[in-house]
Amino acid sequence: MGTETEGPTLTVDELAAHAGVTVRTVRFYSAKGLLPPPVIGPRRVGHYGPEHLARLALIEELQRQGMTLAAIERHLQQLPADLSARDLAIHRAVVASWAPDAVETMTRAELERRVGRPLGEEDLERLAAMKVAVPHDGAYRVDPGLLRLGVQLLDVPLGEETILAARGVLIEHSRAAARELSRLLREAVSERDSTAVKSLSAHMHPLVIEALLTTFQRSLKEELRAWLPDARPGQGSEGARPGHGSS
Repeated sequence: MGTETEGPTLTVDELAAHAGVTVRTVRFYSAKGLLPPPVIGPRRVGHYGPEHLARLALIEELQRQGMTLAAIERHLQQLPADLSARDLAIHRAVVASWAPDAVETMTRAELERRVGRPLGEEDLERLAAMKVAVPHDGAYRVDPGLLRLGVQLLDVPLGEETILAARGVLIEHSRAAARELSRLLREAVSERDSTAVKSLSAHMHPLVIEALLTTFQRSLKEELRAWLPDARPGQGSEGARPGHGSS
């Protein structure tokens, strides 16, 4: 699969396999207008890109949240039509943050169907080390919120030790940020009644997640610019809109 700056490279079969859905599902979503049309190449073959894959992941996440297709269609219509794959992935992360913590039990075959690819023993060991899919009684206890990220990390050219160390850094600092933000919010609403506090919490949760994602992305971009001063100006997400999970 190409990068975000490359043109569409996936056939409908490859798109379905990468997304962990069936070709029939892809065509159903396309017919409903939930997916933009593919780019038609030679021999009238449709080709799909990273934005299609990211939009499919978002649709699947919204369905896991219990939204109907009609509600998903309305939700997608409210998003800018030209959101990049990175913006869509961040939006999906915000949506996933609304869901309660949950663990699903899957067989190896079910896990492979969900991720749309075969998983070797080394892949399964790395997913287990990342606490994404942990062996349990002949099956796997899977964290759905981390599954797609974990599978993507299988293809990152970094050692398991580095990935686990990065996971530790993210957990440590995100917990510290959560504690501080929670303290600030508690102090701000300490004089309000419980109904007002619950209402504020429901509204603030996705907003705080989006703010954290946006702030972290900008901070990481600045660090990468300092580390890679010769990086092309167009790299990163400079074209993304503020307020949509990107800088």
